[in-house]
Amino acid sequence: MSSVLISGGRVIDPANGLDALRDVLIRDGVIAGVESPGGFAGVEAQHLDAADCIVSPGFIDVHVHLREPGQTYKETIATGTAAAAAGGFTSVVAMPNTVPVNDTPESMAWMLDAARNPAIRLFAMPAVTEGSMGECLTDFAALAKAGAVGFTDDGKPVLHDAMMRAALLEAGRLGLVISQHAEDTRISPSSGINAGALAFRLGLRGMSVEAESSIVERDIRLLREIEKTDGVRAQLHVQHISTACALDAVRAAKAEGLHVTCEAAPHHFTLNENAIGNFCTNAKMNPPLRVEADRLAVIAGLLDGTVDCIATDHAPHARHEKEQEFERAPNGITGLETALGLALKVLHREHGASLTRIIELMSAAPAAIARLGNAGSLTSSKWGDVTVFDAGAEWTYSAAQTRSKSRNTPFDGVGMLGQVKATVVAGRIVFRA
Repeated sequence: MSSVLISGGRVIDPANGLDALRDVLIRDGVIAGVESPGGFAGVEAQHLDAADCIVSPGFIDVHVHLREPGQTYKETIATGTAAAAAGGFTSVVAMPNTVPVNDTPESMAWMLDAARNPAIRLFAMPAVTEGSMGECLTDFAALAKAGAVGFTDDGKPVLHDAMMRAALLEAGRLGLVISQHAEDTRISPSSGINAGALAFRLGLRGMSVEAESSIVERDIRLLREIEKTDGVRAQLHVQHISTACALDAVRAAKAEGLHVTCEAAPHHFTLNENAIGNFCTNAKMNPPLRVEADRLAVIAGLLDGTVDCIATDHAPHARHEKEQEFERAPNGITGLETALGLALKVLHREHGASLTRIIELMSAAPAAIARLGNAGSLTSSKWGDVTVFDAGAEWTYSAAQTRSKSRNTPFDGVGMLGQVKATVVAGRIVFRA
């Protein structure tokens, strides 16, 4: 394999406490070294000029929907990972709500087959229960052997206590995470709008904050019980956390020492429910956009460490699906190409998060959650996955220019801060602006 020399950039590597002008050499697909400027003079390598840019470990998204197999009119593995590369992501974790559901070693093998032409590294979290129906656990051991980095019924919660307890226990014994979609559908429906004044004005039945927090609190109780009675330190990951009360529960569980992590999506720290306006379906998602106090609580959680990582919940849908009545339109928006621009704009510029913290939220932290031991840092011999971006670049996102197959976003025409200039995977430049 060829070598790539990334020179002239400000290297920020949170895992190694590095923030300095450095050159990075990738050889044979792995990090060969990080040296002071000019330290690799004379080395034969493809040159990537990173002057005036940030050089960081490659971004990782632990929550994407690639729609293949079964819904390739929305997205494919090839188009979704191309969008990810343009957003600076070098690894993504695909959710199992495909058609059919990814719940067997055979479906895992199909998805991870290199013939699917992923532009970057592709990992998968198969279903917790068969068909994501909540009735019978999948074969965790066989799925782990097939490459699972965790388990989730994403899009659906594991509602029954006994089933969730069994899942946490079995995954904990395997050293893998249960990633939970926190929504108690027995309390309120998956309506795509927050229960409150806006839903009342529009005549819609909203999703309450309690529907999220009750599942988070239940799962934390089960986690505590398993650790005490079974002696297993299981790991719970809360997906797309959106409410102050759920954040309070996670914060308390962390203080207690339980192995709980959570993610926040860019739309939940950027927008509140007012983005829906008069039935804007491109602002319909699950969990829904909440009130401003919840948005600010998510930001506070990202700043104080309660929220462990940023994950996009990239959920492409075809135009005709979103151009329906609000109640009938599907939940979800695209997000891979706007994540960095929103994180830097909202968290860094507006709320003072350091670049180191932003990069940690998008690299080292998600690598730890998915147990990707060779990702998330620029340590020698780790994967040669690097993101190069201009942290000061201001630009406007255009959905018409997306690499995704779908354009369902509330951020079309919205200004961004920070632009990806190059994405490198295993020493191969997979995107260059």
